[in-house]
Amino acid sequence: MIGFPSIGKATACAMIAVALVCSPNVQARGQVETVDQLRYPPLPEVRIPEPTRVVLDNGMVILFLEDHELPIVHLSARIRTGSRLEPADKAGLAGLTGDVMRSGGTTTLTGDQLDDYLEGKAAHIETGIGIASGSAMMSCLREDFSEVLEVFGKVLQHPRFDPEKLTIAKHQAMAGIARQNDNPQRIADREFTKLVYGPDSAYARVATYDTINNIVRQDLVDWHATYFHPQRIILGLVGDFETEQALQLVRQVFGTWPRGPAPDDPEVPYQTATSPGVYFAEKSDMTQAKIVIGHLGMIRKHPDYYAVVVLNQILSGSFGSRLFSNVRSQKGLAYDVHGGIGFGWEVPEVAHFSMSTKLETTQAGIDALMNEVRKIMETDPPAEEEVNRAKASLLNSFVFSVDSPGKVLDQLLTHAYFGYPSDWLTIFRAGIERTTVQQVREAGRTHLHPEQFVTLVVGPREGTAPALARYETVTELDIAIPDPSS
Repeated sequence: MIGFPSIGKATACAMIAVALVCSPNVQARGQVETVDQLRYPPLPEVRIPEPTRVVLDNGMVILFLEDHELPIVHLSARIRTGSRLEPADKAGLAGLTGDVMRSGGTTTLTGDQLDDYLEGKAAHIETGIGIASGSAMMSCLREDFSEVLEVFGKVLQHPRFDPEKLTIAKHQAMAGIARQNDNPQRIADREFTKLVYGPDSAYARVATYDTINNIVRQDLVDWHATYFHPQRIILGLVGDFETEQALQLVRQVFGTWPRGPAPDDPEVPYQTATSPGVYFAEKSDMTQAKIVIGHLGMIRKHPDYYAVVVLNQILSGSFGSRLFSNVRSQKGLAYDVHGGIGFGWEVPEVAHFSMSTKLETTQAGIDALMNEVRKIMETDPPAEEEVNRAKASLLNSFVFSVDSPGKVLDQLLTHAYFGYPSDWLTIFRAGIERTTVQQVREAGRTHLHPEQFVTLVVGPREGTAPALARYETVTELDIAIPDPSS
């Protein structure tokens, strides 16, 4: 055997590779001199699995997607509810209901007994309620599916709402209130949301000590009775099961649950136009300033959605994006800088541009963010190369959003909940592909309005004063945490 007794195998392989490359007999076909000469084959077709959709007699919608790679079953639910529906004097009620549904157990299992049961099965059950929807999830081994599903059904249908667990959850909520000004990012997010949606909007509402104190167990019981009904629930199953058998199990657990009244939730108002101006929130223990500028964004159903997705990619989608390159790398004003036009499913998200910067560069930071907005709108609109690069990045990364049945089903549940087409994932890719340079340029001019921008600065008074002194009017926000009334 011929070997290399005095060198390692890795070194020998490297020597062979170098010799082959340098050999005059080896043709250098396909080599390029610059990156612009690189050519890529067309993207392969992405196959998105389609679930089986069934509607029970009581109105519950169920999506089944088999995945036999592992002996595990996952179940997710979307419940038509949300904190935007809670009364202002009981802000925090929806979140507490979602927490105590799980922690408080069922009418047949205490919360602690439920914990022990799930631990013994290596299974999980969780519930929660956000701004626009409620959620519940379950995961277990295939062999335990029927048994754990029955317990999951009791959590959804017959929660105990244990008073002791409610007390614990209220204490945790109050601890969160006490810490709500610890993090500058949380302050900026909270106050900017109020400025954009309106201080009285449910989309910007914040729980206080008083609103948490106002909540009693009966409120949780009433909330559950109002919003937890089969025709308000979309259920999704993915994992190692046979669809027909799984359907029978689901029918056994949920089929006799009464349909309940038809959904008739009121529209939740928010201001559609901001009050432009400069706002300041004092946080004296900061060594930097947090800056956020922007206004209301858009919804995904808008015809310009795909053009805005591409625009956002150009602005802040990668290390080569405009905000990163210009504000961070070239000007050195921020380590973290990002922004774009946000889009919600049924209510507009915010369009915002934000950064943290040294106190002495607060003014330069505001100017840099505003300058990038005006450039992409007017003086330096997206070039064809930028648009093509952004589209390629979005299309190349799209596969990672659908590379498992679980990811696909989770998105399909969201689409079904908010009334989007079942083929929205396919539509999305096609929409990005057909987006033109002109559409991206027009999206920037149409959906960015600097004259309507709210500018928010969070930081110490002394350090930010020079930057704010140039504005005729600066509104100071009161971010003090109100003491409980009693």
